[in-house]
Amino acid sequence: MTPYVVAVLCAIAMALAFPKTNLTILAPLGAAGLFATWYGLTPSVAFRNGWLAGFVFFAITWSWFGQTAGAFIAPFGFMLVLVPALFHGLAFGLAGSLSAVAYARAPRALAPLGAAAAFAVCEWLRSLGLLAAPFSDLSYTQVDTPLAPIAAYIGAGGLTFVICVISAYLAYGLREPRNGATARTLLIPAGAIVLGAAFAWIFWPARNLVKPTYPIVAAQGNIPNLVWNQAVFDLSLDRYERLTEQAATYDPAFVLWPETVLPANLNELPRLQRRLSRLARSTHTELIIGAKQTRDGKMYNALYFFLPDGALDAVYRKRKLVPFAEMLPLANILGKFPGADFVSLFSEGDSSGVVDVGGARIAPLICWESAFSDIAVDDIRDGAQAFVIATDDAWFGTTAGPYQHAQIAQMRALETGAWIVRAGATGISGVIAPNGRYISRTKLNETTIVHGFIGARAGSLFSGLGSGPIAFALILLYAGLIVQRRPA
Repeated sequence: MTPYVVAVLCAIAMALAFPKTNLTILAPLGAAGLFATWYGLTPSVAFRNGWLAGFVFFAITWSWFGQTAGAFIAPFGFMLVLVPALFHGLAFGLAGSLSAVAYARAPRALAPLGAAAAFAVCEWLRSLGLLAAPFSDLSYTQVDTPLAPIAAYIGAGGLTFVICVISAYLAYGLREPRNGATARTLLIPAGAIVLGAAFAWIFWPARNLVKPTYPIVAAQGNIPNLVWNQAVFDLSLDRYERLTEQAATYDPAFVLWPETVLPANLNELPRLQRRLSRLARSTHTELIIGAKQTRDGKMYNALYFFLPDGALDAVYRKRKLVPFAEMLPLANILGKFPGADFVSLFSEGDSSGVVDVGGARIAPLICWESAFSDIAVDDIRDGAQAFVIATDDAWFGTTAGPYQHAQIAQMRALETGAWIVRAGATGISGVIAPNGRYISRTKLNETTIVHGFIGARAGSLFSGLGSGPIAFALILLYAGLIVQRRPA
């Protein structure tokens, strides 16, 4: 088979490691095929090979991007998947090129380390800038495997590096002559990973959790927030009021509603504010409600915090907006294209919004934000003890999208060692422990509440580091390997 056919097959295998198929073993195996393909190629050929693999990989794992929203810009809906796949596929192309350089210049037995570092750094680059989309990171496939505790120390990017070390050395074993020296070379990284994973598990703060005692509820009204009119608005408000009254029987410290479950500018509707205040007073609980806010001529995607006495305590404004959905990059140019009018023009919030809720410091995240490690780390540094994630994944129906997004929330729990409460308009809602496991979770498309307890943050090394130092260390590792002279 040609290298390009192998690249496509490996990309498909890696994509199958993600929800809904969840064949997690295919993540390192598929990546191993890519590394084996890049071995011996010129950097330019490896770039093209990697770009093709990346395009196929993201076209599959992000196929849900165009669900529902694609109908608004038909017949151009396919662009919502293919254009991001082409752009982010460049990360695979760059990883291929850098891997080829490592294989050509680094000491032969250490070259796989350079290739693994290159892939992890290129994956990290996808989380930067206006067009950042850190979905489909390889590390997410391992949130329920024995490798998961590693994320508490070196984060998602570090865990991707570990996966790629496994993959790159598997490729080394495939491409090198099979002799005693090759076997010894393979045993060293294998032993190091086993020992590292064992060390991470033994000393993992989240391994022994203190019994949680802080009662919470997340409401899932199962109303797709797609086409809004007064009848749908009234249905949503009535349903969430009933769910909150049901939740009050558990005496929760707060009840979390999903993202923009009330799509109006709540700050401009005093009668609705008074109604929500009465609901908070009558249920004796704090309400965290997704709605819009206008402020100084700007519109925000926001969460409103109503205290148990009915007072409006705080408003959190979303800091990281979804490109081409909540904001339009290069609006002066791209605004002329079909479908640009359907892009919401939200503004970015400028503060973490960590709020004291019943004695606990809670950090809110809205939908897309939960995919960014450093946003969560910044909140921990601001004193957050737990997170609430309000999201509306109804746009993606029953595709892999809601499942991938729910998986990403597990990674944030692993990285920060914090409890997470997640409310989705149509699911998936649930409570995630600091060890990354769902204590309880809903199914898609059901009307229900999730009640449970959260507790003290277990803590993690990564929450003190953030992704930047990990990426910098991997860059230094790569640079140090390729400047060494390979023995003749």
